[in-house]
Amino acid sequence: MFTSFVRAWNRRGLLDAHYEWLFDTYEGNEVVVFDTETTGLDTKKDAVLSIGAVKVKGDKILTSQSFEIFLKPSKEISVESIKIHHIRPCDLENAVEPLDGVKKFLEFIGNRPLVGYYLEFDVAMMNRLIKPWIGITLPNKQIEISGLYFDKKIALIPQGNIDLRFDTILERLNIPRMGQHNALNDAIMTAMVYIKLNHVTKLH
Repeated sequence: MFTSFVRAWNRRGLLDAHYEWLFDTYEGNEVVVFDTETTGLDTKKDAVLSIGAVKVKGDKILTSQSFEIFLKPSKEISVESIKIHHIRPCDLENAVEPLDGVKKFLEFIGNRPLVGYYLEFDVAMMNRLIKPWIGITLPNKQIEISGLYFDKKIALIPQGNIDLRFDTILERLNIPRMGQHNALNDAIMTAMVYIKLNHVTKLH
């Protein structure tokens, strides 16, 4: 009931009726797995540099329908953040304005559920771009990969400490690491984790 109240309250803030469909109940069998690369980890101050997303339908990753976009930064990219995401200023020469990127992102995800690893951060970063524009935060259902993994693992070791680092989850599920670290590759790896977790009842 509380979730319904929050959703209704969020909807009241919508400034553009064109996006009413974001609040429609999703009745399909697809989810969108997405990831962002940012200038840092401060959801109030840092900027989104790139967004990578891919649709999953049943047990299939629809790589032919992947989404990748680079956004013009609203602040200078620090050397420290470049070491993490490897996005240099020269890589953003053809980047789009953040608002244009967000519009394309919303058209891609539709009202499908969103999946991610520590998704709360990525959603918060997207909401910083979306709310000033159309007055709402993303209303899509959200599925957290680390939570799914925890639930499967805790069934085996109820009193144990569970390592929720992404590399550890990949290793435990025998999922190979893709070479280049970027938003799209991270989204595809997360999609593989999501599919595999949907096929196991508990983890060893």
